[in-house]
Amino acid sequence: MPELLSFFTIILAGLFFSHIFNRLHLPWVVALIIAGIVIGPAGFNVYQPDPTFELLGEIGLIFLMFMAGLETRFTSFDEIKHDVLPIFLLNSIIPFVTGFSLSMYFGFELIESILLGIIVTSASIAVIVPSLEKASLLKTKLGQSIIVTAILEDIFSLVLLSIVLQFSGIVNAISIPLPLFYLLLVALFISLKYLLPQIRDHLSWIHKRQKDAYEHELRLVFVILIGTVLLFELIGLEAIIAGFFTGITLSTSIKSEALKNKLHAISYGFFIPIFFVTIGTKTDLMPIFNDGTILVLTITIITVSLFAKFITGWVGGKLSNFSQKESVFIGVATTPHLSTALAVAFTGHAFDLVDDRMFALMIALTLVSTLIGPLLINYAAKKL
Repeated sequence: MPELLSFFTIILAGLFFSHIFNRLHLPWVVALIIAGIVIGPAGFNVYQPDPTFELLGEIGLIFLMFMAGLETRFTSFDEIKHDVLPIFLLNSIIPFVTGFSLSMYFGFELIESILLGIIVTSASIAVIVPSLEKASLLKTKLGQSIIVTAILEDIFSLVLLSIVLQFSGIVNAISIPLPLFYLLLVALFISLKYLLPQIRDHLSWIHKRQKDAYEHELRLVFVILIGTVLLFELIGLEAIIAGFFTGITLSTSIKSEALKNKLHAISYGFFIPIFFVTIGTKTDLMPIFNDGTILVLTITIITVSLFAKFITGWVGGKLSNFSQKESVFIGVATTPHLSTALAVAFTGHAFDLVDDRMFALMIALTLVSTLIGPLLINYAAKKL
């Protein structure tokens, strides 16, 4: 059974590299992507792409965005909105312009440049939250300001991605004018924001009256998630945006820690690792080293984007009346790019909006920022 062998190869490679990187105190996400590169066509070529694992990878991407949304909280936004807005505006607009301008300067297409700008804009809740928790800053005003800023940047990035896909004519499944499409989308958002928690709470109450031996509540969340994704795709919205929205919508409804732990275990224990490994199998970093222009661009983009995120975060912190050390911490905390960046890269490559060189550049940017980001955050936290 070749499919079973491929599945075993993916699981084994992810487990082995995660163990090695964990011993070296390096991010597990980087380990999984490198595992995919090693077993894929660009490496030892022991894994061959298969439609089954392509589907599992796409589901993993949906669950990645769903879990990011599920861990999102806006409860403290009203209290810190005046502190967050200057940071968000500077830390999103200037990095976007920086990434876009550099890409255009080096001769890439307009859409490729926009997508790179979106990636440079995005943040990484998956890196920021553990780092803040480790530094005992998660529940402070500083920590909450950073988290809300990162959430707004990810939402801004996904909105920009949606607009790019709509104007590209790729996912607009219904032939209506774009202004009317977005009015319909807002109405659907508002309706589902009210309906989804009601549906989940109602059906969960029914199953709570009996012993949940077959994990009805867990399967109910899966049905709501995939059903919402299908509904959004029907009107022409990308699945990753639907997954993120569903997570945000259910974040206030799912209060059971046991259910959250089950969702976390299934998502990060199965679907999400498969997505990261399959991303690696699609990645060939050699075009970066074979083309001097791409190598210079990659080094330039990584250096300038990290610098742009740091400077704009630092200036935004100063404008929001944070101290010098706190502003420096804000700057370094916003440098990593992970979930949204990979989602944008994967979507752009899947729809042939970016070529292999740009895709490799995007993955390299994500890997480097995910490696460097936590180190910078830990160093800055010690100074506080």
